[in-house]
Amino acid sequence: MTATTPEPAASGLGVAVVFEEMHRWYGPVHALDGLSISIAPGELIALLGPSGCGKTTALRALGGLDEVDHGRILVGGKDVTGVPTNKRNMGIVFQSYSLFPNMTARDNVSYGLRLRGVDAKARKKKAEETLDLVGLAVQADRYPHQMSGGQQQRVALARALAIEPSVLLLDEPLSALDAKVRRQLREEIRRIQIMVGITTLFVTHDQEEALAMGDRVGVMSAGRLEQIAAPVELYERPQTRFVAEFVGLTNRIPAKTDGTDVDVLGRRIPLLPGASDRGVVQALVRPENVRVTPAENGSSRVLAVSFLGALCRAQVALPDETIVVAQMAASESSGLYPGVAVDLAVAPAPVFVVAN
Repeated sequence: MTATTPEPAASGLGVAVVFEEMHRWYGPVHALDGLSISIAPGELIALLGPSGCGKTTALRALGGLDEVDHGRILVGGKDVTGVPTNKRNMGIVFQSYSLFPNMTARDNVSYGLRLRGVDAKARKKKAEETLDLVGLAVQADRYPHQMSGGQQQRVALARALAIEPSVLLLDEPLSALDAKVRRQLREEIRRIQIMVGITTLFVTHDQEEALAMGDRVGVMSAGRLEQIAAPVELYERPQTRFVAEFVGLTNRIPAKTDGTDVDVLGRRIPLLPGASDRGVVQALVRPENVRVTPAENGSSRVLAVSFLGALCRAQVALPDETIVVAQMAASESSGLYPGVAVDLAVAPAPVFVVAN
């Protein structure tokens, strides 16, 4: 897929980053297969995909932690493909916090500044300012073992930002944290990234994180970029079968298509571009686009109902025993319980179809 140039995002420290036809082999494994992406100054790109898809290889290549066998990496218009890691001015936050256990939070944050020859007074001032930015000013004198996992990751983020890097690289930084802390910290990271205006590449296997944080999300498979788009566009208008099946929950419902529209549960709805199959197919329908209505003579039946706070999901069996998941507001789930007869309908949102 060719690179596309987005509109500039936030101003500040951000510089443009361009991957040009990057290839990387590990023996017979083609880890990066012609990867091309353009990242605007201040933009946060989230790379999403299954294990082994190449997303971490791309991040490591940008950080100078891995080589590319072919292609170029441009940062601020400068070719950095062969530039050593310590000359690229990248701030990197890993899944493991990698803090020095014998140093306080302040000393951990100022470590990179010390390596750059910044004097002690300026180091201290910058470290305290950056800790304040991540909400840890009062923990400046604490050691890593005296802080929670979320606080340690905030220190790691502050350390990466203290050197005022050209680009911030986040390699699954939240995966070691529990769900509540992850949600809180991803919002914090996004707020800080926008405030600072730093160009950021964020790698994750978590779809919710990618869609919540990215200005754009790039979905990768087998070293190739399947699609890169704003989160809403990626979710609602996938361009390939892989993206349609990988991103979000998707029902596979028997259907028929003439290549333009598709007949799903008795309703004709438009096809998404790229869905070129004809005849008997399976329509990939989002759970929130399935409407469930209790009906005494309904041809389908509810198998199970799950309440998820404000949302509710119902598993429904069609007459041919195909299982369909419907999602709705919990307030709309009245009358749905295991065994009840229901009618199903599909919203007119365009869908992707795959061969039966």
